[in-house]
Amino acid sequence: MAIVRKHDPDAPARTASLLVSLGLAESGTDVAATWISRSFTHVAALWPLMLLAKLCVAALLGMLSLARPEHGALLCAVVLIDGLLMLVPRWGLFRNLRPHIQNWLMLPALFCSGLSFSLWLAQGNGAAIPSAVPEMAIALLAVCIVGDRRLLGLSYFMGALLVAGIAHAGMVHLGLLASCLAVMAIATLRQAAADRERAIEQHQQDLKAQRSDRLLEEYELSGRGWFWETDRQSRITYISATLAGPLGVEVGSLIGRLLTDIIQQGDRQQGDGERTLGFHLSARTGFADIAVRAAIAREERWWSISGEPVFNEYGQFHGFRGSGTDLTEMRRSQAEVTRLAQYDSLTGLANRVQMLQALEQAVLGSRGKQGECALMMLDLDRFKSVNDTLGHPAGDALLRQVSQRLQRVVGNQGLVGRQGGDEFKVLVHGRHDRNRLGLLAQAIISAVSQPYSIEGTGVVIGVSIGISFCPEDGVTADALIRNADLALYKAKGDGRGVYRFYSADMHADAEDRRQLEQDLRHALTADGLHLVYQPIVCSTTERITGYEALLRWDHPTRGPISPALFVPIAEDSGLIAPIGEWVMRTACRDAAQWEQDIRVAVNVSAMQFANPGFPTTVMQALASAQLASERLELEITESVFLNDDAGTDAMFTRLKGLGVRLALDDFGTGYSSLGYLKKAPFDKIKIDQSFVRGAAIRGSRNSAIIKAIVSLAEALGMDTTAEGAETRDELDLIRQLGCSHIQGYIYGRPMPAAQVLEGQRTNGVSARSEGFQSSRPERKAMLRTVAVHHDGHVYNGRIRNISATGAMIEGLWNVPEGTQFAIDLSEGQSVDATTRWSREDRMGVEFAAPIDLALLRSQPKALAG
Repeated sequence: MAIVRKHDPDAPARTASLLVSLGLAESGTDVAATWISRSFTHVAALWPLMLLAKLCVAALLGMLSLARPEHGALLCAVVLIDGLLMLVPRWGLFRNLRPHIQNWLMLPALFCSGLSFSLWLAQGNGAAIPSAVPEMAIALLAVCIVGDRRLLGLSYFMGALLVAGIAHAGMVHLGLLASCLAVMAIATLRQAAADRERAIEQHQQDLKAQRSDRLLEEYELSGRGWFWETDRQSRITYISATLAGPLGVEVGSLIGRLLTDIIQQGDRQQGDGERTLGFHLSARTGFADIAVRAAIAREERWWSISGEPVFNEYGQFHGFRGSGTDLTEMRRSQAEVTRLAQYDSLTGLANRVQMLQALEQAVLGSRGKQGECALMMLDLDRFKSVNDTLGHPAGDALLRQVSQRLQRVVGNQGLVGRQGGDEFKVLVHGRHDRNRLGLLAQAIISAVSQPYSIEGTGVVIGVSIGISFCPEDGVTADALIRNADLALYKAKGDGRGVYRFYSADMHADAEDRRQLEQDLRHALTADGLHLVYQPIVCSTTERITGYEALLRWDHPTRGPISPALFVPIAEDSGLIAPIGEWVMRTACRDAAQWEQDIRVAVNVSAMQFANPGFPTTVMQALASAQLASERLELEITESVFLNDDAGTDAMFTRLKGLGVRLALDDFGTGYSSLGYLKKAPFDKIKIDQSFVRGAAIRGSRNSAIIKAIVSLAEALGMDTTAEGAETRDELDLIRQLGCSHIQGYIYGRPMPAAQVLEGQRTNGVSARSEGFQSSRPERKAMLRTVAVHHDGHVYNGRIRNISATGAMIEGLWNVPEGTQFAIDLSEGQSVDATTRWSREDRMGVEFAAPIDLALLRSQPKALAG
C-alpha cells in the first residue's frame, strides 16, 4: 500500500519565513532593511579585537615564529581574512547590496576566519588538547562579537571546529562537536524567529514614530500650530522653529528661558492668561486653550497654549510638554466684528447699539445712585437735497465730514454717535447746567453750518438739536430718547438751525398731534372733510377756465384746521392714500356738474404718485363721475422727482395715456434740477405764490423770476398759472409778464361746490377782479389796546392788524384822512402815524417810519398771527 503524503500549503511560507529570520532571504516590507545589515558594521568595528585576541593566543602558545613557510602563509591568511571582515562591511559597495546578500557574503567569511585560525593552531601545535581550549575561547569571543547574528557565530564555529574534528576524529570529539553544533543550530533557529518578531514590532514602532514625526513636522510648517517642552524648572527645552519667525528671534535664544518670560503679563481687559499659565506650571497640572499675549513679538500676537505635565514610570516630574496655536488673526477678526457691531462703518462714530448701551449705563449710575447725563439728538437740515441732487456718494462724503466736525467740537466732553441716516447723538456724562449745554449745542450748530466742499461743489447745510437731561427729563434710556426727540421736533418746528431743551408741554404737543390723527381718521369715515374750489382765470379774457380743488377740515370742537397742519399728519400716518382717493372721486363728481369746458385741478402728493395703483384710481374716478379725462388736471410737485427712476417715467406715461392734463405745482420751490422738464409731459407750470406776492413792489426781483419761468414755459409749449395774486398792481404785472392764467384772492376765495354752481348760473364763466390797488407789506392779525395821542387828547383804540409800515385801528369814529397821531404801541415804543382812510369806527394809518415787529412779539400781548 502506497503511502500518500499530505500536502502542507503553509510549508513554503514557513520555509520562507525561516530563511528571512536567518537573514538568508529578502525581508520585504515587514521589517527595516537594517535589521539584518546593521550588525555587519558593528562586527567590522569590533573584529580588530578578534584579530588581537588571535595574535595574543598565538603568542602565548609560541606560534608567532615564521620559521616554517606554511606557518607564515596561514598567519597571512588569518590576517587577510580578518582584515577583510574589518574593511568590507564598511565599504559603500557592500552596504548598497541587499541585506540577505550581505549575509550570504559574511557567512563564508566568518567560516573562513574560524577555519584559518584553527588550521594555524593545528599546524603550530600538534597537541590537540592545548589547542582546543584557545579555539573554543576565540570561538566564544566571535559569538559575542556577532551578537544577535547567531548564524554568523554558527558559521565561525563550524569553521573553527571542523579542523579539530578532522584532526581528532574520535567518537567523543565528534559527538561533542555534533552536540555543540546542534545546540547552536537549535538556539540560532529559535532565537532568529524571536528576533524577527521583535524586529518586525520595532520596525512598526519606527514607522509609526516616523509617521508621527512627519505629520508633526508638516503641522508645524503649515503654520496652524507649534509645540514646546520644558524641564522641571519650566525652562524651555524645545520649541518649534516655526514660532521663531513671527517672533523675530532665533530658536536657540529661546532655549533655556522660562516659558512665562515669552508671555506678556495679562490684565483684566485682555485676560489673565499669563497668571493662569504660571499657576498651572507651578501646580504641575494640565491646562488647555489658555489665551496669552506674546511678550517679545514685534507686533501684537496672541496664542492659545495647552500642556500636560510629564512623569516617568516612577512618578517623577520631568517638566511640561504641550502645543500652541496662533490666535492673532482670530483676535483681529473678533476685534473687527466688535468694531462693526459697535461703530458706524461710514463715519467711524459709535453706532446706535453702542450709544444705547452707553446711555443705559449712564442712567443707571453706580452704587445705587441715579445716573446723571444729558442727551442731544441732532438732525441735519437740508441734507436730503444734497443727497438727491449730488448723489448718495456725495451724501456719504458729507456725513463723514460732519462726523469729523462733531468730534472736534465735542472732544472729550461726550460720546458722539450716529443714529442712522442724517441723525446723530451726543451723550454728555455728569450733571451740566443748561447754559453750558447751550454753548456746546450752539458750537455744534456753528461748526456744522460752515460750508463744505463735496466733489468740488460748495454745500451748506444746518443742524437742529433737541436736548434732554437725566434725571430731570427721564430716568430710562427710552424716556430720554423720546424727550430729546420731542425737543428736536420743536427745534425743527421753530425754524431749524436752533437747539431746544425738552419741556413738559412738548408732550402735550405730541399728544395733540396724536389726537389730531385719530380725529382725522374719524373725519375721513364720517364725512368730516370737504372740498372748496378756487377759480383759475385766463389772464387775457378774464374767463374762468377751471377750479382748483382744495381740501378743508372743520373740526367739531377746534373749528377749521389748516391743511398745513393735518396734511403732514395724513402723510405720516398713511391716511394720505384714502384721503387722496376721496378727493379725486369728489372733485370729479362735482366737476361733472359744471360747464362742459371747465376743468378741475386736484393736488397729488408724492406718496400717491409713487403708488402703482394710482392711475387705476384716477380712471375709476373719471368713469364713476362720467367726466371727460381732459377736464381733469393733476397738480404734481417737484418732490416726485427726488427718486427719479424708470418708475417715475412709467407713471407719467400711464397718466398721459389716460388723457388727463399734468401741471407742475409750486415750481421753483423744490430741490430738483430742471432736467426733468426735458422728459416730463407737463401741460402747465404753476408759479408759486411766494414769487407773485410782492412782485410789484419796487426793488423786488420776483418779477424777473416770473418772466424767466414764463419764457421757459413758452419755449416748452406749456401754459403758466401765477398763484397768490391779490392786488391790482400784481394782476397788471402778471399780465404784462405774459402769464396765461391767474389764481388768487383777486378773483375770489375758495368756495364750496354749491356756490360754484350758483356763480356759474348767475355770472356764467366770467370773472371779476376785486382787491386793493397796490401791494403792501405782509400784515399780521393782532388784538392790542393802544393809546392814540392827538392835539393833547388821548384816545383808546384797538389794533386789528399791523405791518412794518402801517396798521388798522378801530374805536375812533369818522377820523378825517391826513390826521396825524402819536400811537403808543407798547411800553417804551411810540410811533407817529397819518390816517390814510377811515370808515365808521375803523381807519388805516401809515407809520412815519417802519417799525420792528419782533419787538412787539416779545411784549406780553404778542401778535396772534
